[in-house]
Amino acid sequence: MFDSKNPQRTPISELGEFGLIDHLVKNAKSKLPNTALAMGDDAGLIDHGAYFTAITTDLLVEGVHFDLSYMPLKHLGYKSVVVNLSDIYAMNGTAEHITVGIAVSNRFPVEALEEIYEGIHLACERYNVDLIGGDTTASTSGLMISITATGRVEKAKATKRSGAKDNDLIVISGDVGGAYMGLQILEREKQVFIENPDMQPELGGHEYILERQLKPEARKDIVDLLHNLQVQPTSMIDISDGLSSEILHLSKASNHQFNVYENKIPIDPSIYTLCEEFNLNTTTVGLNGGEDYELLFTISIEDHDKIKANPHLSVIGYVKEGSGANLITRDDKVVELKAQGFKHHE
Repeated sequence: MFDSKNPQRTPISELGEFGLIDHLVKNAKSKLPNTALAMGDDAGLIDHGAYFTAITTDLLVEGVHFDLSYMPLKHLGYKSVVVNLSDIYAMNGTAEHITVGIAVSNRFPVEALEEIYEGIHLACERYNVDLIGGDTTASTSGLMISITATGRVEKAKATKRSGAKDNDLIVISGDVGGAYMGLQILEREKQVFIENPDMQPELGGHEYILERQLKPEARKDIVDLLHNLQVQPTSMIDISDGLSSEILHLSKASNHQFNVYENKIPIDPSIYTLCEEFNLNTTTVGLNGGEDYELLFTISIEDHDKIKANPHLSVIGYVKEGSGANLITRDDKVVELKAQGFKHHE
């Protein structure tokens, strides 16, 4: 316990985001028989006999997760819902309900909150989810939005992070790195504006990656697609903290080694040009950029023919017995993957 007279002060940065979570919940014990899955996955699971209820929550904080100098309030409301629904889909479930908690300072008028809720309602409509409650309170430090989402998961289809097995294929939906590069564009234009308020932002031609950052979509369509293809993932996670971090999460939870081919990582062509402009390595952006909200999952090798021609899915590697994760480079070198993860701008 923290003793104010003789405090032991361990910096949070020493543990990192994932280490801090593990440290804080290490003593949590499940006491109820219907707690099917507690800590350590995209969502918790509660056993209702015929099905599971999945439940997840995310907190978005001004100045850490979003910057209102370029994040429209309607987009913020929409995104705050989507990031939670993504966790439900990562359990191979169907999102159903949300509650919304908002802490807001007196610099925001009622009209600003109306804009946020306009985005929330739009997301609920888009994903067929009901808003059923929440809370609003005052804040002395800006805007904070906390959303809890629940959903239904069929027991036979429930997918955790821990099911990958030897010879499974590693599959990813969509592409990665776009949200991170969208953030780089926005931050660059913000600095230009600070230095010269008369300058108009140059955002033309970057619509795709800006939308990836400001108005991402959760991949409900991939869950539906896998169902229609009769493919049951063996493990799954959503890509919020960066591809490398999520690969390592699956590897650790499944107790298997994950091997990813550099030349198979799906990256939008526009990102290559932007990486040159910003003097960034494209593979590094693809591996460590965050907030893409794509689904990363493993499938049995027997299911390869069902997904191999699908334009929404890319096979990027394979699973084998062992531990950790490796990147197989374009020149066939094997490099150990480290969890860089996505660090929110502060």
